[in-house]
Amino acid sequence: MTTPSQTVGPFFSHALPYERDWELVPEGHPGAITLTGRVLDGAGEPVPDALLELWLGFTGDRGALSREGGQVSGYGRCATAPDGTYRFRTARPPGPYLSLQIFARGLLRSLLTRVYLEDVPDPLLDGLEPERRATLVAAGSGDSYCFDVRLQGAEETVFIEF
Repeated sequence: MTTPSQTVGPFFSHALPYERDWELVPEGHPGAITLTGRVLDGAGEPVPDALLELWLGFTGDRGALSREGGQVSGYGRCATAPDGTYRFRTARPPGPYLSLQIFARGLLRSLLTRVYLEDVPDPLLDGLEPERRATLVAAGSGDSYCFDVRLQGAEETVFIEF
């Protein structure tokens, strides 16, 4: 008989959050967008203790973690609230998507997905059935978008192996 894998934790609230971790750009930044959503388990219940990391992509010679002088940092981290919600304030990505990494209880490894702000021709999207493709496209427009992460189940978000 095989013994199931086990995880320890999560311990995210101890050392990983930092001040203004969800802000990739400062308030009032030109062209800033807000990305909100929920992290849900296989039963559709909120995951109250997940940690998400959002990666904007290359932001120039200042590097991904620069937060000085109102610069775009390119990286943010947000713990989910008790109702499973999260939010980020970021700039529009230089390409068609944002990268989102999810850490949560029960996961032996983090999960990686993409958040497309619109349904555009893309090699990854083009290779998916319409119902799977829809799990990678955020709802919304302008400066406000919503993207729910479903960890399992019929509407499971498409995750990328890395």
